[in-house]
Amino acid sequence: MKETNRPPEGAPAQGDDGLLEGPRMRALNPFLKLALEIGPLVVFFFANQRAGIFNATAIFMGAVLLSLAVSWMLTRHLPVMPMVSGVVVLVFGGLTIWLHDDLFIKLKPTIVNALFGVVLLVGLRMGKPLLPVVLDAVFQLDDEGWRKLTFRWAIFFLVLAVLNEIVWRTQTTDAWINFKVFGIMPLTLVFALSQTPLILRHERKAAGDSGATPEQR
Repeated sequence: MKETNRPPEGAPAQGDDGLLEGPRMRALNPFLKLALEIGPLVVFFFANQRAGIFNATAIFMGAVLLSLAVSWMLTRHLPVMPMVSGVVVLVFGGLTIWLHDDLFIKLKPTIVNALFGVVLLVGLRMGKPLLPVVLDAVFQLDDEGWRKLTFRWAIFFLVLAVLNEIVWRTQTTDAWINFKVFGIMPLTLVFALSQTPLILRHERKAAGDSGATPEQR
């Protein structure tokens, strides 16, 4: 059976053309990549302080579009997670402005995190760890490593969804936005760093592959 064009199980696509992330996206400066991903949220925070939630939502939508446009211009690829999040921002942000109800923008983190958590768990159930695609991962792990890391991130995404529901339902709008910036971002960073030992244990070294391609394994 011909499998020369099929990427390794759970790994990102290897082609350099198309809409989603690929080698060019992974070659982007990591600090610039981080700025493009969290920049719109920081803009949202400051805009809310000065213009209120509804104007901030409109500015947030514009910042998301600008971030995606810059990513596309620099790499000719779009990372999956910011792209999916951006689509939800545009839909629910639009509803927020149209109906003048901030409920919709508050639901956005719940929907996005729950979606990623469920997709990762379903992928695991089907034997296809999707974490490299969702997080634009650049490292290579063995199958057990991908399964463990994917499960952990799936649970983490679901926990974030629950936390968002608790915060927006029990706190003020300003407190919710502060939680998004000063709660979600640090929690995600700490969680990601805490996975370093697992990544190091299961990392597949290039020199240890003996030149074998994923299709030959």
